[in-house]
Amino acid sequence: MSTIKQSTGVRYILLFLFLFGLQLHLLATYLLIPMDAEGQKNHLKAYGIAYKALQKGITVDWLLNYRGGSFMLPYVATIEDDCKIRGVSYEIISNAQSTAIVAEIADPMANMDVVKLQKAPKIAVYSPPNRQPWDDAVTLVLTYAEIPYETVYDEEVLNGKLPNYDWLHLHHEDFTGQYGKFWANYRNQAWYKEQVRISEEMAKRLGYNKVSQLKLAVVKKIRDFVSGGGFLFAMCSAPDSYDVALAADGIDICPTPFDHDPMTPNASKKLDYSKCFAFKDFSISSNPYEYEISSIDINPYKRQQQIKEKDDYFTLFDFSAKWDPVPTMLCQDHTQVIKGFYGQTTAFKEKYLKSSTLILGENKALKEARYIHGEYGKGTWTFLGGHDPEDYRHLVGDPPTDLDLHPNSPGYRLILNNILFPAAKKKKRKT
Repeated sequence: MSTIKQSTGVRYILLFLFLFGLQLHLLATYLLIPMDAEGQKNHLKAYGIAYKALQKGITVDWLLNYRGGSFMLPYVATIEDDCKIRGVSYEIISNAQSTAIVAEIADPMANMDVVKLQKAPKIAVYSPPNRQPWDDAVTLVLTYAEIPYETVYDEEVLNGKLPNYDWLHLHHEDFTGQYGKFWANYRNQAWYKEQVRISEEMAKRLGYNKVSQLKLAVVKKIRDFVSGGGFLFAMCSAPDSYDVALAADGIDICPTPFDHDPMTPNASKKLDYSKCFAFKDFSISSNPYEYEISSIDINPYKRQQQIKEKDDYFTLFDFSAKWDPVPTMLCQDHTQVIKGFYGQTTAFKEKYLKSSTLILGENKALKEARYIHGEYGKGTWTFLGGHDPEDYRHLVGDPPTDLDLHPNSPGYRLILNNILFPAAKKKKRKT
């Protein structure tokens, strides 16, 4: 008899727990994905969850400066399941709790805001079809976060494919036609010879006499993409080589080893900086043995004498979320202090920045901007110095970074901010 009573009691308890849990789910109408340091186990995959929700037609609220830039969306069981599968921390909250969070953010004294993400942006990565002896931090993190992308290269760009996308990434590319100035150290390497061969053949096939002329045509197409409302993000050698190529339109800035003929005399004095997105007043390097294309980048050898790896950090600016939503979105992170890292282009000397260029992150002591942003026509561009946020000196041939070891990387979060940025209704910076 007592066994029957115990069994009945257990069933009542289980029924109560089931009904109580069901009631909680009925009341809990929102998913909160926290993005602070303490509340999130995998920041990088959390962006993938937000992107997947957008793909399903679910509007995602990006809570700027609230717990590290958290995401909030209507409760959907499949999204909760995705969080569990990917190890992303989340909280189930009620409608009342959601309302309270929005009210807290709306307080005029709080440097927070809510931005609605409405449509999953279509992403393109500019990448050559032949395998390169390095990886790309953006494709690494897109793959890790499970955010889909397509690759394009010169032929697709020149054939007018860019308007099919919202967001374009440029990484380890030299748009001046000098192959990253790798000639001095790697000209006898098989991969370098193959890169030159493929590039020269492509230039001829597409109707150009030189690789530099082909790259200039590509740069102009990208410029038109941004002008028409596209979002451009670039890292490593792409940011400064892109602007240098624009400024050098009609000028031969390639030393003989790269294009088989001499440079234009006094080439630096003939640059047109008005064509550039971000930079002004720089000079170009005419030395084929120098691992720099211009004076924009910080000289790595001098820099290493100024700062050690353990002290190498840059700081994100703290913008007003309600007045400057765009730079605030781009700077969402669980820390304002980011580890520095080298690249073909590591940083941008501040004296070469246009007045219209907005600095998002800098090493003030070295007077170097690491993260910059601006508008061009109807679109925007964002440049981040360095090659890989979790590999301080990424050398040619080094293995790709394993992001399972860095799921909370603040530097990689900056890349992912840029990927979600186009999903927001575009807001111009208030003055």
